[in-house]
Order: sequence, then C-alpha cells, then structure tokens
Amino acid sequence: MALLLTDNSTVTKFIKGISIRNPNANTAYDYKKRLESFRKFVLQQHNISLDELILTLTTYSHGPKIDVYNLLSDYIDYIQKEKRVSPLTIKLLVSTVRSYLETFDVEISPRKFKFKVITPRVIRSDKESLSKPDIQTILNACHSIKLKSYVLFLAVTGCRAVEALSIRLCDINFETAFIRGECTKTKKDRTLMLTNELAQQLKLWIDYKHRTRTINHYDPINKKSNSEIITPKINNEVFIFSSFTQENPTLNGLYMNLLRAFEQVQERLGGKFAAFENVQKRRRKITFHSMRRFVKGSISDLGYSDFSEYVLGHLGSTYYRRSAKDRAILFRKIEPYLTYLDQQSLERRGADLTNRLEIMERENQELKHQMQSVTRLCKKSRILKNKWDLKKREYLNT
Repeated sequence: MALLLTDNSTVTKFIKGISIRNPNANTAYDYKKRLESFRKFVLQQHNISLDELILTLTTYSHGPKIDVYNLLSDYIDYIQKEKRVSPLTIKLLVSTVRSYLETFDVEISPRKFKFKVITPRVIRSDKESLSKPDIQTILNACHSIKLKSYVLFLAVTGCRAVEALSIRLCDINFETAFIRGECTKTKKDRTLMLTNELAQQLKLWIDYKHRTRTINHYDPINKKSNSEIITPKINNEVFIFSSFTQENPTLNGLYMNLLRAFEQVQERLGGKFAAFENVQKRRRKITFHSMRRFVKGSISDLGYSDFSEYVLGHLGSTYYRRSAKDRAILFRKIEPYLTYLDQQSLERRGADLTNRLEIMERENQELKHQMQSVTRLCKKSRILKNKWDLKKREYLNT
C-alpha cells in the first residue's frame, strides 16, 4: 500500500480539538510547536509526513512496520542531541506526541510505555520563598505605576498572572473584582476580595491611565513636531492593566510586556531577586507566581487552609461552603497580613488593637476588684451567720 499523503491534516484536526477544549490561543500554539519538532524528526528518520506515520501505525500492510515504542525512544534521543532541552521539556514533548498518536487510534500500552520508553528524570528545584519584606522591596522598586499596581494585585489576591490581566474596569467595584469563567484555569467564575490598599492603588492607576496629556507627533513632510492635548476616554470593556494606546490588546501581549518590565526591576535589585533556577538562565527563581505562593502560605499559617484554597481559585474542599458575608468578614481579619505599603493603615490598626487591649485590661481589673468585694462580703456574711447560729444555740440551751 503506497502512502502518498503530503499534508498534515491530522495535526490540524488535533490542534482544532485542543482549541475547542481550551480557548486560550497559547495552548494550541504550544501544542502545534511541539508537534512541529516531532514532524521534523519523523521526516528526517523515516522520510514520511505525520499523516503517513498515522496510517503506518494503524493499518496492516506488507511494508515495513514502525514500532511506536522504538519511535518514541528514538525521538527522545533526537531531542537530547539536537535541542539539548531540560528533562521537563522532554516530558512535555513526549506527552504531546503520545496524546496526538492516541487521538488517531495508535495503541500505546501504559505498561509497555513505562518499561520501553525511558525519559530523563525531572529534577525539580526548590522554589524561592518570598517574605513580606521581599515583596515590599519589589513594590518599592517598581518605577512604573502600572507594574506596581499589577504586582500588588497579585500579592493581595494570589491570582494567576494571566487571570489578573483578563479583568476589565467593569469587573471591579474596588471592594471585589470579578473574573469571568472563560478566563480562569478551572473555567469557573471567581470573585476576588481587595484590600483597602489595593483599591487605592488601582484608583491611582486608573486615574493616571486616563489623565490629560500632551502627545508630540513628528511630521516628516514639513519636518516639524506637532503637539496635541488628549484625554483618553474611559472604556469599561477594556482590560484594566492595558495602556490607553493599545486598541485590541491580547492577554499574551500584556503578559509579555509586564514580564519584561518585571525582569528589569529584578535586574536593578540584583542578588536573590535576579537569580535564575539553572545555569541555562531560562527561568528566574522569583516570578509572578511567587506572589501566589506567598498568599497561600500567609493565609494557611493563620489557620485558614480551606479559605486559602478558595482565595487562590482551587476547587478546594467540597465541604467548604461559606456565605459571601462570612468570607468578607474572614478576609478583613487577614487583610493586615496582605497589606504591604500602607503603613499608616497598619499603624492605625495597631493603635486600635492597643486601645482595645487597654480597655479589656481595665475591664478585667474592674471585674477582679468586684470579685474581691463580693468574696469579702460573702466571707463577712458567713461570719455573721456563724455568730448568729452560735447565739441561737446558746439561747435555746438556756
């Protein structure tokens, strides 16, 4: 049976299915990029397209057969020699290829795969642990009000980086922020609670974003610079962390811009803030996700582990059910631990707490004195009663 297919229609169909299951364009792009690596390997090793490979692996013919387990093992060797990527990347590449093959009825036994296809062991390094002073240092080093507002948003809500970027102005009432289900990892609507400090910072960013400004334009024909005063119009449907000059921003574009700005801040700070996870210098130890881990740890350390799962947007315990009012009251209790730069608010809360403790101490002293008075009265009453009983017996005996 001659296999003369030249296109890769199976790849197109596979990527379309990925796009339907996950509308995020980045996911489909990543899968397509991984399969492109596999396509080059198959073409180099067997001189056939991926469509032809699927037919070879799923049909019975008199021609030479390709063993799928040997194919995957050879692909791992190819990746290690040609690309020199990390074990985790190899695992992702092989997993994508396996999903692609199984989608088109290529049988891969999990047991045989385990013993025949050996992948490099993934070595996971410890994630950098952030402290509250570390986050304060990062926030103070953010020269851009946009980046500072975004990092503070992550450090308060524990939100995923891209989920935070999907929030629009109409989704915020400065007490809570709403994330649409189509933009979350779990595909479920979420409501985030905001601290007073974060609400004030977001107001500053929104006012700054829509401020009146002067823009200079250069006219190449007349070779003159023209200035124009503009005031951006407020659009409630635009992403809150986008710039006014971005007409149709994408979440990926917003993320990359903020990531570059964040890495510049890390370079200025240096030391542990700019450290990388490995010698390849492909990923830093401190990332946007580090804020999420800090929020999780801070709330859990206070004894609210289930509530921390709710704040982070995990599915959490099926038994954790609280009303919106109860969650708001609980969040206000932990708000001081998620306040970073508003020292006046923290000092005011500390002063209020000190006053409460002094009042409670005075009340305790008053209660103690009252108890002592009652005890003396009771003791005096018992003495008088004993005297009365004694006189009564003496009288009866006479």
